[in-house]
Amino acid sequence: MSMNTPAGKECPHYYEDFNRGRTIQECRLAQANPDSMRWRPKDCERCAVPEIVQANASPHMKLTLTIRPALLGFVRQKRVEAWCIRHDVPIENPYVGCPLDAEENPALKLFRDALDE
Repeated sequence: MSMNTPAGKECPHYYEDFNRGRTIQECRLAQANPDSMRWRPKDCERCAVPEIVQANASPHMKLTLTIRPALLGFVRQKRVEAWCIRHDVPIENPYVGCPLDAEENPALKLFRDALDE
Protein backbone atom coordinates (compact mmCIF):
# COMPACT_ATOMS: atom_id res chain seq x y z
CA MET A 1 0.00 0.00 0.00
CA SER A 2 1.37 3.39 -0.98
CA MET A 3 0.74 6.73 0.67
CA ASN A 4 1.32 10.24 -0.57
CA THR A 5 4.47 11.76 0.89
CA PRO A 6 4.62 15.33 2.22
CA ALA A 7 5.98 16.24 -1.24
CA GLY A 8 2.83 14.82 -2.88
CA LYS A 9 4.47 11.75 -4.45
CA GLU A 10 3.15 8.23 -3.97
CA CYS A 11 5.68 6.05 -2.14
CA PRO A 12 5.31 2.53 -0.71
CA HIS A 13 7.96 3.23 1.96
CA TYR A 14 6.30 6.29 3.46
CA TYR A 15 3.84 5.93 6.35
CA GLU A 16 1.77 8.47 8.22
CA ASP A 17 -0.96 8.26 10.84
CA PHE A 18 -2.76 11.31 12.18
CA ASN A 19 -5.83 9.43 13.41
CA ARG A 20 -7.10 10.12 16.94
CA GLY A 21 -4.32 12.47 17.97
CA ARG A 22 -1.42 10.45 16.59
CA THR A 23 1.33 12.27 14.75
CA ILE A 24 3.34 9.58 13.04
CA GLN A 25 5.30 10.30 9.86
CA GLU A 26 8.13 8.02 8.80
CA CYS A 27 10.14 6.78 5.88
CA ARG A 28 10.53 3.10 6.55
CA LEU A 29 13.28 2.78 3.96
CA ALA A 30 15.54 5.34 5.67
CA GLN A 31 14.54 4.04 9.09
CA ALA A 32 15.70 0.52 8.18
CA ASN A 33 19.22 1.76 7.33
CA PRO A 34 21.39 2.24 10.46
CA ASP A 35 23.95 4.23 8.42
CA SER A 36 21.36 6.86 7.51
CA MET A 37 20.64 10.11 9.32
CA ARG A 38 17.23 10.48 10.89
CA TRP A 39 14.53 11.13 8.26
CA ARG A 40 12.64 14.43 8.07
CA PRO A 41 9.45 15.11 6.06
CA LYS A 42 11.36 17.64 3.93
CA ASP A 43 13.62 14.79 2.69
CA CYS A 44 10.76 13.59 0.47
CA GLU A 45 11.01 16.66 -1.78
CA ARG A 46 13.97 15.45 -3.85
CA CYS A 47 13.89 11.74 -3.12
CA ALA A 48 14.23 9.45 -6.15
CA VAL A 49 12.54 6.41 -4.57
CA PRO A 50 8.96 7.18 -5.75
CA GLU A 51 10.13 7.59 -9.36
CA ILE A 52 12.25 4.42 -9.19
CA VAL A 53 9.32 2.38 -7.85
CA GLN A 54 7.05 3.81 -10.53
CA ALA A 55 9.54 3.05 -13.32
CA ASN A 56 10.48 -0.43 -12.11
CA ALA A 57 8.18 -2.44 -9.86
CA SER A 58 10.34 -5.55 -9.86
CA PRO A 59 9.60 -7.75 -6.84
CA HIS A 60 13.27 -8.81 -6.84
CA MET A 61 14.69 -5.30 -6.34
CA LYS A 62 15.65 -4.18 -2.84
CA LEU A 63 16.25 -0.46 -2.32
CA THR A 64 18.44 1.14 0.32
CA LEU A 65 18.19 4.84 1.15
CA THR A 66 21.06 6.61 2.90
CA ILE A 67 20.70 10.21 4.07
CA ARG A 68 24.03 11.91 4.78
CA PRO A 69 25.14 15.45 5.50
CA ALA A 70 26.82 17.35 2.66
CA LEU A 71 28.13 20.87 2.15
CA LEU A 72 29.26 21.43 5.74
CA GLY A 73 26.05 19.87 7.07
CA PHE A 74 23.71 22.43 5.51
CA VAL A 75 22.46 20.06 2.81
CA ARG A 76 21.16 16.52 3.23
CA GLN A 77 22.24 14.17 0.45
CA LYS A 78 20.04 11.18 -0.36
CA ARG A 79 21.67 8.16 -2.00
CA VAL A 80 19.56 5.28 -3.29
CA GLU A 81 21.16 1.91 -3.98
CA ALA A 82 19.41 -1.04 -5.58
CA TRP A 83 20.14 -4.75 -5.23
CA CYS A 84 18.67 -7.73 -7.08
CA ILE A 85 17.84 -10.28 -4.41
CA ARG A 86 17.11 -12.95 -7.02
CA HIS A 87 20.58 -12.88 -8.62
CA ASP A 88 22.41 -11.31 -5.65
CA VAL A 89 23.97 -8.53 -7.75
CA PRO A 90 23.92 -4.74 -7.47
CA ILE A 91 21.71 -2.90 -9.94
CA GLU A 92 23.50 -0.02 -11.66
CA ASN A 93 20.36 1.72 -12.93
CA PRO A 94 17.39 1.08 -10.63
CA TYR A 95 15.03 2.83 -13.08
CA VAL A 96 15.71 0.01 -15.58
CA GLY A 97 16.27 -2.87 -13.16
CA CYS A 98 18.40 -5.98 -13.15
CA PRO A 99 19.76 -6.88 -16.59
CA LEU A 100 19.71 -10.58 -15.67
CA ASP A 101 15.99 -10.37 -14.89
CA ALA A 102 15.42 -8.69 -18.26
CA GLU A 103 17.26 -11.51 -20.07
CA GLU A 104 15.10 -14.14 -18.37
CA ASN A 105 11.78 -12.37 -18.95
CA PRO A 106 9.83 -14.36 -21.60
CA ALA A 107 7.80 -11.34 -22.73
CA LEU A 108 10.94 -9.33 -23.39
CA LYS A 109 12.49 -12.33 -25.16
CA LEU A 110 9.51 -12.42 -27.56
CA PHE A 111 9.90 -8.69 -28.14
CA ARG A 112 13.65 -9.03 -28.89
CA ASP A 113 12.97 -11.96 -31.23
CA ALA A 114 10.36 -9.90 -33.09
CA LEU A 115 12.87 -7.09 -33.51
CA ASP A 116 15.49 -9.48 -34.89
CA GLU A 117 13.13 -10.71 -37.64
